[in-house]
Amino acid sequence: MSAAQENIVMTAPAHLPQVTHARNDGMPLDLDWVASVQANTSAIERRAATIGGRRTVKKDFQAAWLCKAVSLIDLTTLSGDDTAGRVRRLCAKARQPVAPWMLEKLGLPDLRVGAVCVYHDMVATAVDALAGTGIPVAAVSTGFPAGLSPLHLRMAEIGESVAAGAAEIDIVISRRHVLTQNWQALYDEMREMRSACGAAHVKAILATGELGTLRNVARASLICMMAGADFIKTSTGKEGVNATLPVTLTMIRAIRDYQDRTGIKVGYKPAGGIAKAKDALVYMAMMKDELGLPWLQPDLFRFGASSLLGDIERQLEHHLTGHYSAANRHAMG
Repeated sequence: MSAAQENIVMTAPAHLPQVTHARNDGMPLDLDWVASVQANTSAIERRAATIGGRRTVKKDFQAAWLCKAVSLIDLTTLSGDDTAGRVRRLCAKARQPVAPWMLEKLGLPDLRVGAVCVYHDMVATAVDALAGTGIPVAAVSTGFPAGLSPLHLRMAEIGESVAAGAAEIDIVISRRHVLTQNWQALYDEMREMRSACGAAHVKAILATGELGTLRNVARASLICMMAGADFIKTSTGKEGVNATLPVTLTMIRAIRDYQDRTGIKVGYKPAGGIAKAKDALVYMAMMKDELGLPWLQPDLFRFGASSLLGDIERQLEHHLTGHYSAANRHAMG
């Protein structure tokens, strides 16, 4: 691997996210700040549309960015027919995300994904399968994906996931609080969920495809951060519209505003619909442009994905051999 590749890929160990910043403890709800938040939809869409054309990487640099993307993936299975065997196979892929011969040629024998994300019922299986690797397990919780179960049951589910060994909890907010502009209720709910997570880091899923406007997305992002979210996440992956570049730009600018005001870094996770290596590169370019290199590390940026990894592996094989392999040679489990 060239020095240029190492400079991009190896800025932090890929297999064990290193948190080098203070955790977000939140702050009192500031409704004046929330009311001041606006979103210029046409300007956001124009800016988002230009990223792919203006920020491109080729050859060795592209391979380096793709290897970095592997380390940023929350490798995910959230299907109704998940079994212990499927989760164990996915964990095996998390431990060895790219074929050994490719990693040897790339000079990255220890490349790992950022985390494995599963339903609560599969947390213990994933924790066992990943023992000794340093790869954290993330559990989707709080009545995922709709988030409409009674609050005390959602709190109990968080506690059960933490007790089972989940290091990260992906919670879903109540969209109705955003749609009715009940910001106090959203803040209080998020604070309670953050408290229930304890030492486990919490990712707040906004389900942006159901929030109506980018202004709602921006305000909901801000309130979740005020309430102590360690990450804000676009989607459950189950909505009709999931991660998009305009939504991403809106959310990461809210992250930047929050850091400017509080000094605290909050992470970002786009999820749902990111299946191609070229799309991952665009998201990474946007993160670097808007927030800087610290947000290209696993403690501040993750992709919620499964099929993305297969396409990245396929592109890396093409980089090394000059030939494209069939997609079915890069199965997830």
